[in-house]
This record gives sequence, C-alpha cells and structure tokens, in this order.
Amino acid sequence: MAYTLKMRLWRGDKSGGDLQDFDVEVESGEVVLDAIHRVQATQAGDLAVRWNCKAGKCGSCSAEVNGKPRLMCMCRLSDYDESETITVTPMRAYPVIRDLVTDVSFNYKKARQLPGVELGPRDADGKRRMMQEDVERGQEFRKCIECFLCQNVCHVVRDHEENKEAFAGPRFFLRYAELDMHPLDTSDRRDRAQEAAGLGMCNITKCCTEVCPEGIKITDNAIIPMKERVADKKFDPLVWLGNKIGIRNKDDDGRTVV
Repeated sequence: MAYTLKMRLWRGDKSGGDLQDFDVEVESGEVVLDAIHRVQATQAGDLAVRWNCKAGKCGSCSAEVNGKPRLMCMCRLSDYDESETITVTPMRAYPVIRDLVTDVSFNYKKARQLPGVELGPRDADGKRRMMQEDVERGQEFRKCIECFLCQNVCHVVRDHEENKEAFAGPRFFLRYAELDMHPLDTSDRRDRAQEAAGLGMCNITKCCTEVCPEGIKITDNAIIPMKERVADKKFDPLVWLGNKIGIRNKDDDGRTVV
C-alpha cells in the first residue's frame, strides 16, 4: 500500500551541512534505499548516496538510520510506523565527502598495514592439507562484506579521531584473527596486533557485533581469542619459554599449535 513517507536527509559536504525534509511516495514493502532513490528521482537529483548490489552483500550503502548504523538496502520501511519521520545521516566516524557519502579510505590504509598469509612448505606430494574443523573455524570471518559499520560504531575511533593512527578497529581485528587461526599460516601476528593495531585499546563492549549485518560474532570469536593469544605470549611462562628457545607446540596429529 502506498503512503507518504516523511524523510529527513543530511545534505552538505566537508565544509558543513544540515538536515533537509522531504515527503516521498513509497510502498510499505520497500526499503530505505528505495525511498532515497525516489527522492533522487523526483526532488533532489544531486543527492549523493553510495550503493551497488541492493542485496545486503556489497556493504556500500552504509549510513545511520534514525541514529543507528544500518545498511539502507536491508532497512525495511515496514519496521517503522507510517507516521514516523525517518532520518538518514552519513556514518559519523568518517569524513563526509558529500551528503550521505563518506570517505572510508582509513580502512584501506589499515588493510595495507596487515601482513598477509605466510604458508609453510608443501607436503611431500606437493599438496597442502588441513583438517575440516580448522577450515570451518575461519569461515565465519570470511562472511565480512566490509560495510565498515563495525568500524563506524566503535567508540575508540568514532569519538576519538586521534586514535585512528594507532587503532585498526574491529574489522581488522577480525582479519588478524582469521589469519592467526589459519592452520597453514606460519606468521605470528600477536605482537603486531597489540602494538601496531592497538588491540589492547578495545574494551570489548560488543557494539561492533551488534551492528554486523552478517551476524559475525566479532567480539566473542575474534577479538577475545586474539586478546587471549596475546596474553598467553606475554604472561604464560611456558609459552614465553617455548618462544624464547624456538619450541612450538604440536598437537596429537603433529600440527603446530600457536
């Protein structure tokens, strides 16, 4: 059923801006991004908004809807009362380029600082083998669509611009954990995660997990295990001694346990 939706959209650029009101015809089964596109088509042809797949898989249309970081293409109008005004603003943790489009290049800079996978030698037959349970452990982390909502909502960077140089953020702690848990990877990233990426600055409030559209348990399955690994290396005397003299633990199948 069609009805008139009241929207309030942030318009402006890096020099400043303000919220503007729009009345737009929508259908109850549509999403916020549909309404944004209709505003573009009928009232504000120069409205800037970033989007691509409109299926919740590209991560492009991140914004804040009524103050909550969301993917606009996954935010249904039926979740709101028809009389309610829907306010859409750009992600607050990043500099505004124009209107709802923000500069997220901070994240690509952090990605370049992260060491890639380092594989050990192949088996005698030229192949590499992993246990299926080890493969499955990292699959959750690969669901990340890089919408950067977790980065946006993390108060360490959201409220403290000065922390960005020393703090990689939850999306990249996820990547550190994925690589560190890879059964064939030989690199030890624990010191780098703590010292260069600022893992210790995370106080595990779980706000990143709450906004993840893919339902990844960023805090419980990635950040906390990485913190535990760092703590083991620094404070467990047996782990410290093993690292000092070059001994790496092996499990019953002969695989390296970091």
